[in-house]
Amino acid sequence: MTEHHDNTLPKLSSTDADEVLGLAVRKRLTEVFARHASQCQGGMQFSVYRAGQPVIQLKAGVAGKRGDTSARAWDERTLTVFFSGTKGLVAMIAAKAAGEGLLDVEAPVADYWPEFAAAGKEAVTVGQVLSHTVGLPYVDPDPSLDAQEHPRAGEAQWQFLDSRKMADILAQQAPLWVPGAKVAYHAVTYGYMMSEIILRATGRNVAQWLHEDLAVPYGLDLHLGLPAGDEDRVAPIFQAPGYSISTYLKDDPKRRAIIDRMYASLLAPTLPMNTRAFHAAEVSAGGGMGTADAMAKLYSLLVTPGRLGGGIVTPEAMEDALRTRSAGLDALNDRPLRFGLGFELDDPIGTYGPVDRAFGHSGAGGSLHGARIDEGLGFSFLSNEMLTENVDSRAKDLLEALAGR
Repeated sequence: MTEHHDNTLPKLSSTDADEVLGLAVRKRLTEVFARHASQCQGGMQFSVYRAGQPVIQLKAGVAGKRGDTSARAWDERTLTVFFSGTKGLVAMIAAKAAGEGLLDVEAPVADYWPEFAAAGKEAVTVGQVLSHTVGLPYVDPDPSLDAQEHPRAGEAQWQFLDSRKMADILAQQAPLWVPGAKVAYHAVTYGYMMSEIILRATGRNVAQWLHEDLAVPYGLDLHLGLPAGDEDRVAPIFQAPGYSISTYLKDDPKRRAIIDRMYASLLAPTLPMNTRAFHAAEVSAGGGMGTADAMAKLYSLLVTPGRLGGGIVTPEAMEDALRTRSAGLDALNDRPLRFGLGFELDDPIGTYGPVDRAFGHSGAGGSLHGARIDEGLGFSFLSNEMLTENVDSRAKDLLEALAGR
């Protein structure tokens, strides 16, 4: 059996962690991380940055599954899928484009994408898509699914990776409710719609924006459409026994069927997120890949003390992106939520810890990336082991420790 690699000692760089966090908080973070790492069946990483500089960097385990003799230690080169943490990157790109005058979030989507006006959607705004109130939580018909809403066999199952094809279908689709009347998480369709909007409004797709405006200028190990030469760096995803989604929803077969339909392709039993096809595609709702260091650094730059937006996004566009656009119980899965323009905001269930002003985006299986505005801190938790939300306390415990709890 392979030894469970333990690299939990904090690595400090040009920012003095004791000065930023305090010795007690740094010690508590290390202890909490080590406790969860000892139970982890794969690998995990937690990083905190301030103004683009590392404060604390923790990693442990293997880029695979414990007990696999071929699994290598989780190191600084290890990449893994962000799942919906990718949506936070899309929100940044939308805010950046808005600040540059390339995208008007109050404008109808149809101004950029005329076909989207079909089926009564002519007044739907870009902001409603970003804030999950448009009422298009799944693609209908979904060419990657069969008549029973299960992934098709053969090449047909990969059609969900064709963002533009899926966007074409959504453009003709009628919403389930009057846009703006309800909020419900658009787990996969958010990516198809925002990819199309950004491409049509700016002439560049999300992958290009991420690479050219974020990853390269700021030295970030972030990818949407992973180069083939980096495949050996990827930590394959696996689900813990009993893994399930939308645990807030109880005893409602009709809504459960909608939830299952939403996730049918992305979280299929065959784990498509571990394939080269998935890694190479532009899945803007959940296909981003990278490291916790890259995500924490990027979020920390957005909340650079005295410079909201960090020069990446204009202060005005950043403030607008962080204004509450939708809030309440998710109409489909009953989870309390609050959204700005694509960003999750601090919510009643404490997703971003015991603080009042925080934002970011979570991902399926337990990953979480974001920023605490008042402290000027960016953070990211990543693991290749997916745990069900109602039993997963990894990120929650780390953020409580970060807050000195």
